[in-house]
Amino acid sequence: MTHYNIVNIRLDDRSWQDRANCLGVDPDLFFPERGASTREAKEVCRGCVVRMECLEYALVNGEKFGIWGGMSERERRRLRRQRAQAARRPMVTA
Repeated sequence: MTHYNIVNIRLDDRSWQDRANCLGVDPDLFFPERGASTREAKEVCRGCVVRMECLEYALVNGEKFGIWGGMSERERRRLRRQRAQAARRPMVTA
């Protein structure tokens, strides 16, 4: 299982978008038709320096469509469920 660190972002601060690999790329690439490949969009995201900020932005804002931070809608739903389950688990102290 892959673990993602939560990135603290301000909801009104989108300056990270200026450093994104996708800047200037056709937005349609990140919103493929249902069943179409997401491979190319995820390739753009793979080496992006703001990938985690992008992903966190999508999670915080409930983005339901498209590739954000290298993850599809389904992958983001799974991550949200994992985070919710982890938040419900009692913390064990030593």
